Amino acid sequence: MFTPLLPAAALAMLASTAAGPALAAQDSQAAAAPVATVHVPYVRDPVDKSYRKMINGMDRFARDRAYAPAAILRFRLLPRLPNAKMEGITLRVAGDNITLPIKLAPDNSFTLERNEQALREDAAVVANRKSTSMTWRAWVQTPGLPEGSRRLGDLRLECRVGMDSGLISNTSPMFAWLTNALTDTEQVCSSEDGNYLFFAERPVFSVTLRHGGRSEVLPFKLLYAGGNETKASLPFCDCQVLLDRSYYAPLWDKSWPDDTLVEFEYMEDPPGAPQ
Repeated sequence: MFTPLLPAAALAMLASTAAGPALAAQDSQAAAAPVATVHVPYVRDPVDKSYRKMINGMDRFARDRAYAPAAILRFRLLPRLPNAKMEGITLRVAGDNITLPIKLAPDNSFTLERNEQALREDAAVVANRKSTSMTWRAWVQTPGLPEGSRRLGDLRLECRVGMDSGLISNTSPMFAWLTNALTDTEQVCSSEDGNYLFFAERPVFSVTLRHGGRSEVLPFKLLYAGGNETKASLPFCDCQVLLDRSYYAPLWDKSWPDDTLVEFEYMEDPPGAPQ
């Protein structure tokens, strides 16, 4: 028997009606299924500071306290570029599954808390600034020193903490073969060829060592990053905008005991002003 053809619209309606229960079941299953999530771990920028290394620096501070028995340890952020904005900086410890805020003092100094999860994840210490805009330093300070002075034993320990913490200057790629010599803690902190820079609070005119009745003015070669920086090499030194505040201390010279005072005469001091 001949069956008349149904209009196309009617066929479409029948197909939709027949498929309705199956499509509804699929929609219900899709709604019930868990939504897949993708976890994106923190990917360290090579210039971020290693939390593990900075904890190593804290361990060094504890081991070598004999250099500075009464000192405290903090870390500091200092400007590296002329246009570096040092206000409103935030710091955090960032790992694959952990984020810990770090409280900054008004002078941009801070301490770190030991966290086992952050150590396991080899977390990084991250700032909300471009890495090349700031210099990171350890800061070992004995309370109660005369204004405008540091203690040589504090500096000896500060060098060791800073080196173990990985807080060192950038090095020109031209001298990459020197990396090991420049980053070995004992070589840097116990040798006359050591290259660990310190920074005074203000531009320095001269630096004097004083212990008992003995005093000695540091030679020019120990000031201003040794006076050897050029326009080409300066970007590879974290003294970039702190050049007039930089100095080397004779950490290796055992004839100067740890209680030796390192006294600063600043550029803006009037002539004859007491140090």
